[in-house]
Amino acid sequence: MRKFDGKRLVIATHNAGKLREISALLAPYGVECLSAGQLGLPEPDETGTTFAQNALLKAHAAAKAAQLPALADDSGLSVTALGGRPGVYTADWAERQWFEGDPGRDWYMAMGKVEGLLSEQGPDVDRSCWFSCTLAIAWPEGDEVVYEGRVEGTFSWPPRGTMGFGYDPVFVPNGRDVTFAQLPPEEKQSMSHRADAFVKLVADQFSTAAPVDGLSG
Repeated sequence: MRKFDGKRLVIATHNAGKLREISALLAPYGVECLSAGQLGLPEPDETGTTFAQNALLKAHAAAKAAQLPALADDSGLSVTALGGRPGVYTADWAERQWFEGDPGRDWYMAMGKVEGLLSEQGPDVDRSCWFSCTLAIAWPEGDEVVYEGRVEGTFSWPPRGTMGFGYDPVFVPNGRDVTFAQLPPEEKQSMSHRADAFVKLVADQFSTAAPVDGLSG
């Protein structure tokens, strides 16, 4: 398995929230994180049917375009009562139609779609859910490696909190009574699906370096 031995890593995302989280997790290792958005790289079509396929698509596209190692994250929310949906299509559920020339993603709309489908099943519906995260590192030469993480929780309504992004305001991790969006970023990072995947990445890629705070063990 190839090891990351450089100092600059392209984070294959245009999502500022993901960039902040990943940069914070890699900061103890002296890695300079550059986002695909900062480099003006296009976003490839996510045509995969799994988180791993989409993460690899993004990582390889960024690595090839930037001629640097690239790390991509593909993550999503799966709801038990919805048969695992939205899953790999998590971001698609937030896509809004063109309106006065302003396309983009509306996460409140996406959360509302999930709540609407759950409400249709009655007040006793199973609200258990989980976040999945796949991290893929790709090199310009074509090498690749994948790490997967997961965190279990409950879908809560209405949304609460302002410190997260995506579906964070409706996700209550098991053992807590607040949503991801109500937790300080460093606390969320210590227990999230992304943190779980990073534990595995760190063990493989940075095993000789000091552990990331909150991710050791």
